[in-house]
Amino acid sequence: METEPRTGTVPAISRALFTLSIFYGGMVCIAGVLANKQVTLGPISELGNVLGVGSLAVEAGIFAFLFLVAVSSAVAELYGRRTANSLVLLGFVPLIASTLLALLVLSLPAAPFMSPESVGAFERMMSQTPRIWVGGIAAYGISQILNVTLFSALKRNSGKLLWLRAAIAAILSQVVDTLIFITIAFYDPAAGFAALEPLLVGQMIAKVVLSAVVVPPLIVLFVHLARRLDGSDRVVVV
Repeated sequence: METEPRTGTVPAISRALFTLSIFYGGMVCIAGVLANKQVTLGPISELGNVLGVGSLAVEAGIFAFLFLVAVSSAVAELYGRRTANSLVLLGFVPLIASTLLALLVLSLPAAPFMSPESVGAFERMMSQTPRIWVGGIAAYGISQILNVTLFSALKRNSGKLLWLRAAIAAILSQVVDTLIFITIAFYDPAAGFAALEPLLVGQMIAKVVLSAVVVPPLIVLFVHLARRLDGSDRVVVV
């Protein structure tokens, strides 16, 4: 006697959440690559001179990281804290996978037709010390979970002022991100924390300014686009 095959139920996921998740994974991977370059940003760099800490520079990975902050906050706003935390935790998968792939590629011999200059440039860009790898992974996880937690807590107390909640959570999480990453990656017990002070202060000021300026419009944009993709102004909190 033949019976029809049983079809399992496929968990529903909104088009917006699916799109934001893919974008989030891409930003997780590219952030570490962009971080190989230090950039100066005009008025922000001059702000350091005004404050007496020298011209400010920031690692370019911050641009991708600001997208991560905005996306995780948008997901928390639309789908709830638990979903946003799940997104952050799943972000470890592409982050660790891309790190392992980079180590694999670095261990493989270069093709004979590649010029020594090209091989050297690639290895200089992609080769990072284990402390930098660990610092980046730890800073990502802790600061992103903190961002979601703060953003969600502010939403419970005041459901309005989306841009302000996004800015506060982003600024505080970026301060923690800087403390964790710089300490793990560059702390020298012989020199103590005093040696890290100029780098810490400069990075914090630059990241705080960028978080305050960039994250609020980004999260408003992501929330708006997500609602358009879902075809409704209503969302389900899970």
